[in-house]
Amino acid sequence: MGRLRYSGKLLRNLLGFAAENKVYWIVPLLLVLGLLAIVIFTAQASTPFIYTLW
Repeated sequence: MGRLRYSGKLLRNLLGFAAENKVYWIVPLLLVLGLLAIVIFTAQASTPFIYTLW
């Protein structure tokens, strides 16, 4: 739970930095990195099930 809380704080700080300094190119970068993290997480979770199929 602590890791999730830290990630939320980090995301809030990065978005606050982007809004304050008008560097909006960071927002799409964060979205892409977040989607990549979700894909990696789900791929790791589904790996044991894929091995049982082969």
